[in-house]
Amino acid sequence: MTNETGGIRPATGSAVELTFRSIVLGGVITLLFTAANVYLGLKVGLTFATSIPAAVISMAILRGFKDSTIWENNIVQTIASAAGTLAAIIFVLPGLVMIGWWQGFPYWTTAAITGTGGILGVLFSVPLRRALVVDTPLPYPEGHAAAEVLRVGSGSREGAAESAKGLSVLIWNALASAGFAILIQTRLVVGEAAVWFRAGAGATGISSGLSFALLGVGHLVGLSVGMAMFLGLVVGWWVLLPYLTAQNPLPGGPEVWATSVFSADVRFFGAGVIGIAAVWTLVRIAGPVIRGIRSAIAASRARNSGEVLAIEEQDLPIAFVFGGALAMLVPIAILLWALTTGGPLAGSELVLIAGALVFVVVIGLLIAAVCGYMAGLIGASNSPVSGIGILSVVAAAMMLVGLFGRDQDADTTAALVAYALIVTGIVFGVATISNDNLQDLKTGQLIGATPWKQQVALVIGVVFGSLVIPPVLDLLNTAFGFAGAPGAGPNALPAPQAALISALAKGVLGGDLNWTMIGWGAVAGLAFVALDEILGLMNRMRLPPLGVGIGIYLPMSAILPVVVGSLLGWVYDRWASGRADPEFAIRMGVLTATGLIVGESLWGVTFAGIVAASGSDSALVLIGDGYETSALVGGTALFVTLVYLLYMRTRRLVIAP
Repeated sequence: MTNETGGIRPATGSAVELTFRSIVLGGVITLLFTAANVYLGLKVGLTFATSIPAAVISMAILRGFKDSTIWENNIVQTIASAAGTLAAIIFVLPGLVMIGWWQGFPYWTTAAITGTGGILGVLFSVPLRRALVVDTPLPYPEGHAAAEVLRVGSGSREGAAESAKGLSVLIWNALASAGFAILIQTRLVVGEAAVWFRAGAGATGISSGLSFALLGVGHLVGLSVGMAMFLGLVVGWWVLLPYLTAQNPLPGGPEVWATSVFSADVRFFGAGVIGIAAVWTLVRIAGPVIRGIRSAIAASRARNSGEVLAIEEQDLPIAFVFGGALAMLVPIAILLWALTTGGPLAGSELVLIAGALVFVVVIGLLIAAVCGYMAGLIGASNSPVSGIGILSVVAAAMMLVGLFGRDQDADTTAALVAYALIVTGIVFGVATISNDNLQDLKTGQLIGATPWKQQVALVIGVVFGSLVIPPVLDLLNTAFGFAGAPGAGPNALPAPQAALISALAKGVLGGDLNWTMIGWGAVAGLAFVALDEILGLMNRMRLPPLGVGIGIYLPMSAILPVVVGSLLGWVYDRWASGRADPEFAIRMGVLTATGLIVGESLWGVTFAGIVAASGSDSALVLIGDGYETSALVGGTALFVTLVYLLYMRTRRLVIAP
């Protein structure tokens, strides 16, 4: 049987694929990339896809083994990408610390919430593979990119050279990114600059971070998403903020006005936009998802009737999928029982657990289909998983309001908020993994991999990720804390999605949610949806409504570098498109951006360890106050110079024979 790599695969499927060394290597890469994603997500509310860098590292290492294959490399990237994607659970779980329900992250409880949801995400999306991966026009941009990386690294001397170049770019950019982040901690350079000023009767400002990670994120999300986020930035910071601060003047200067009103009002406006964007996506894909499920069931019946399926069509048996999904409900029920019995919710365990299990199954199945489709449409990195999380927590909180009402004492209300977050965390695990695994299965389809082996690898990746995430979360909580949590310090991590999701749960159950701003945001969301559709009909660059919502919700210091990165990526990709091998040139740009993200993110985790060990977040400071101007000017010049040199180095490697 010939696969798309041009090689011949044994018809029996006996080629080296799911091996012990692929599992071990995937686990090691998981440790690095999952930690990086946890830090980045808590800092700016964005994570990065790990498939391509994992594939590059895997190829560089496994090339030393004569019997290694493209399919074994695919297993490594499948494990690493599943675990790295699962890190998005940090969009929910820190909320339990923010509301004061947890003081840290209990290891096995955190791992159980993460792992059970993740495994359900794998199982729920298996029946969707034929419909959403095989029999579909969906582009799966990251799945195709990962397949191309695996192809060029499989066997030929050119492949070896390209793999070495890719690994070189990844390492050097990571070192530069980490080095600059270290300089920020010494205060020799600044990490962020902001100017606050009056705007008529109101106030606003301009702020930006000198962050290689954010720049890399911008490159990866692309110009369309970058410009959508810029539109959101303009609406949030230069339209809403001046207007709202003028209507509600506060004591203090422009900075106090702007930051207070942004937290209290503007971010809820952004939540309304995000919610409408997610609902619109559900409406658009309802028909294709239903047809896809019918196709998957038909394929299963054909296999059961004795039809011989090609290797690429061999999924996990459907009976195993359904049985496994039902079996996973048992540990979920035990977990929820342990978390409710003996506390303010004691006596209501059966009602709470029954409602939660129905919620997880029904909403989880819907989310698996929705997220799988969205990943195929715009890529796993750009898929609005956080918007799905927002809808989930509102639905979970409304379910609890329906069961218990709002007239509860403070302790019971706090327990219900925590319960809503925990149930949302399980559902969010379903969302993050189903968002990733169909992308991985597309990669497997393109190179002739065995689906059931990839699906097993996805489960292994979930297990690895659920074991790695709790200690990383605990380390960052000890070192920095989270903004809004009791006792949080000035360097607390923003954890923006977790802050929003916990605020939504408290607002729904407490009856004091800022529905006014959410409502106006929803109205604006309808306008942004209409704008995006009109641009699509005109064949112009689209502005995804979710990107607009994120641009409104996140601080400008996090959004502006992403916007600049998207412009930089667009310029680089235009240059790359004119090369002799444009696909390789574009892949090198992806690895350039990924290196920028990985370096700063891994340093963030390392620095968290330094803070936890020393008890001080100033352990690396070399200079005191009074040098801020020099640090700003010098840091900005160094940042721009390094970006220029790193991208020029990538261009030279692309051109070099």
